Amino acid sequence: MEFVDCLLVGGTVVTMNRQFDIIPDGAVAIRESKIIAVGRSADLREQYQAAEEVDCSNQYILPGLVNAHTHVPMTLLRGLADDLRLDVWLIGYCMPTEREFVTPEFCRLGAGLACAEMIRSGITTFADMYYYEKDVARATADAGLRGVLGQTVLKFPSPDAESYEHSLDYAAQFIEEWKGHPLITPAIAPHAPYSTTQQILSECAQLAVAYDVPILIHIAETKLEQDDSMAAYGRPVVPWVEEAGLLGAKVVAAHCVHVNPSEMKILHRHNTTVAHCPTSNLKLAAGIAPVTEMLKHKLTVGIGTDGPASNNDLDMFEEVRLAAILAKTAANDPTALPAREALLMATRQGAEALYLGDVTGSLEVGKLADIITLDAGPSHNMPQFHRDPNAVYSRIIYASKSTDVRDVLCHGRWLMRGRQLLTLDEPSLLKAAADYAVKVDAFLAVREKDTLRKLLAIGGLEQGESFEVQVKVRVPDDLVMDRLLTHPDVQILKKVHYRQYDTYFLFDDPDAGRVRYREDDLMGDDGEVKSVRTRLTYTTPSKERAFHSAVLLSRSRFLSKADRPLRFYREYFQSAEVQELQKDRQRWHIFYQDVLFYVNLDELLKPAMPQRYLEIKARTWSSSDAENKADRIQEMLRILEIKPTDIIRMEYLELQDTDGVSSRGGETPSQ
Repeated sequence: MEFVDCLLVGGTVVTMNRQFDIIPDGAVAIRESKIIAVGRSADLREQYQAAEEVDCSNQYILPGLVNAHTHVPMTLLRGLADDLRLDVWLIGYCMPTEREFVTPEFCRLGAGLACAEMIRSGITTFADMYYYEKDVARATADAGLRGVLGQTVLKFPSPDAESYEHSLDYAAQFIEEWKGHPLITPAIAPHAPYSTTQQILSECAQLAVAYDVPILIHIAETKLEQDDSMAAYGRPVVPWVEEAGLLGAKVVAAHCVHVNPSEMKILHRHNTTVAHCPTSNLKLAAGIAPVTEMLKHKLTVGIGTDGPASNNDLDMFEEVRLAAILAKTAANDPTALPAREALLMATRQGAEALYLGDVTGSLEVGKLADIITLDAGPSHNMPQFHRDPNAVYSRIIYASKSTDVRDVLCHGRWLMRGRQLLTLDEPSLLKAAADYAVKVDAFLAVREKDTLRKLLAIGGLEQGESFEVQVKVRVPDDLVMDRLLTHPDVQILKKVHYRQYDTYFLFDDPDAGRVRYREDDLMGDDGEVKSVRTRLTYTTPSKERAFHSAVLLSRSRFLSKADRPLRFYREYFQSAEVQELQKDRQRWHIFYQDVLFYVNLDELLKPAMPQRYLEIKARTWSSSDAENKADRIQEMLRILEIKPTDIIRMEYLELQDTDGVSSRGGETPSQ
């Protein structure tokens, strides 16, 4: 009789092997980290003497579940900002908070909390993408879970790297330190095509091939991602990353919500695997991934929870059930993705998706002892019918819950017995997480009340003040301009014609300033749009100084290219009021007495106004320079024969008010 460390007996063994063997009153024998035998309880008791025999009567004995995609430290950002679109949620809230708080300690704590949740959910293997992955690896190994852990690489600075080169160096060090560990498979994680470049993807692939480790990446999660790829490169995301050489490595592509059949063929040709994340895709309204179509194209598809900040949990039972039901709805076919196939995606096929199919994912001799036991008879899973042997899969997928998980083994080590965690101090983790929440709450509460800080949080702004002197007047007709433009002291440098579409975000507190989103359409002589530029400007409500009772000194404190759609800024700022202006603008760049000025002749189209408006302005950098330019503007007003009654001391936004007084408590700088 052979000696083994542990014998699980008396349960229904659901092997998830290639024959899908189910063994009632079955048993699994374990020695050290591996499965030694799988069979009937009576047979294994005759063959093996166990140091520990565990009675699993009225339980299912299953392979540990495989979470094919997540971001475990983001447990500390769970519920941070829900019911938002992906870009607003990610760029407006998650990334700014990460820049403020993500440290090695943050990642260790968040990973530890996630491991506790995943063990309770029956997960024994997971794939992670985040920062400070060395610390995630340490927390994972201490908890006793198996992880394919990807060090994130981005084209812009991240919490743990000043540049993508630093991220690649960190990834190489991480791989060298952890490669060969019994539980940890180090990986490289270029975040997504839109947050990297072809060069970055190529270098990541070269590094992954050199070390023979996987690449984890988000692919085609949203329709916008595909649309942007078509607009920028003339082809969808998958051909673009193929061209970069990414698919030459062992790639796990998360989401793939918006891939078409031709892209599926490319992924299959390169043996790229997919991590399907149904809850996150639905919650962020990214769409429904074409899973049944992927499976028809012979793609290996696993199931992932995605991060706990976008799901918002790490419950694989909930995830697999939703994957099965959602596939039926998407295909309008109740036979699509039956329960057995869904469980396969969460076990053996999930392991294959992470390139671990030879060591885990099913209960087979020689594989690692990654095993869970599940209560088979709670009230929500009764009664049971046994005429169809496949009914066991239906009971597990459609009726079982993560709270039914009783025991968890990973690599032959007990992580949970009788629902009691053995490798983690859960109360301490919960307390530390609550302490972090207080800090994050305070940070966001302050930011939400400060428009400027909220702007800076999404990056890209030029953090410098731009001062200008300006005057605005009513003019009876376009001919007035000739008096100035033909004056001997005036030299015309350039003339351009714009259609301008302005959207103002206004706040209850007038001191908060205002944000303007502007689309400048450069018009050609034929009346067609030649080019489009979008800019974002933050302005304060007050003027700095007045000269000659007409010329004003103002400042536009921050400005940048608006690289997000207008919809993003509407949802992100959540302003008290939004107002729109449209105007036709002719602009001249002139030298007046060898000083550069800008002259605008504006026609307001929305709201429509009968008058034309003339603006003269110039950039300035000192009080003496501002005064000098204000004097010259005053001279130009005399040349134009402007009457004092035609001078306007308010901006276009305020001209909508019939009493001529700003409804927002002040004037804004130049529009």
